[in-house]
Amino acid sequence: MDDAKWLAARQPDRDQTYGSAPLVSSYVGSRSKRAFDVGAAILLLVLLGPMLIMLAIAVKATSAGPVIFRQRRYGMRRQVFWILKFRSMYRQTPEHGWSHRSCWSAHVTGLGSVLRMASLDELPQLLNVVRGEMSLIGPRPHAVYHDDYFMNRIPQYTRRFSIRPGITGLAQVSGERGETRTDADMQRRLVLDIWYIENASLLLDMKILVATAHEVLFSKCAC
Repeated sequence: MDDAKWLAARQPDRDQTYGSAPLVSSYVGSRSKRAFDVGAAILLLVLLGPMLIMLAIAVKATSAGPVIFRQRRYGMRRQVFWILKFRSMYRQTPEHGWSHRSCWSAHVTGLGSVLRMASLDELPQLLNVVRGEMSLIGPRPHAVYHDDYFMNRIPQYTRRFSIRPGITGLAQVSGERGETRTDADMQRRLVLDIWYIENASLLLDMKILVATAHEVLFSKCAC
């Protein structure tokens, strides 16, 4: 069964809403997942604190503009929040448009290329996790204008908003990271996102974290 047919087969009943069983694993809304998220995020912030300070100083010293880049994203139940990243692009780069996760671009600063290659620009999202806007593991949040575009084109796309978005996710460690310019690109990612939503567990979260670390350390470019 191809991705489009698989997604169509997962169509929920009309009277089911986000978070309704059996569409969502009981773990994703549990206290244990939230405790794991907060505990791990705080531990990482403490351990990585000196590096985060040095990166902030480097961003400020190497190009004009704020240290932190903020962009609107949809979270759980499509509540809008501001995702946090170390700024990797020049200040005058417009927020809107069909952006892409490229390590090498005229819009990306020299330091920004390094940050993107190692995914270090994503580290401020640990604060989003502590604030309850994100999870360590979940569907990666896309730019709002991407979500608005694909919601009207792909069945089941809104299932991604059943749970908190993640800093990393099953799709990102399964070969579906990077640009999603076409419906087919997004469908492949969505299949993995929905599978995670329905089958999430603490053990799976830990496996995805380990796989993410491997991707970051050994991938030629984590963009």
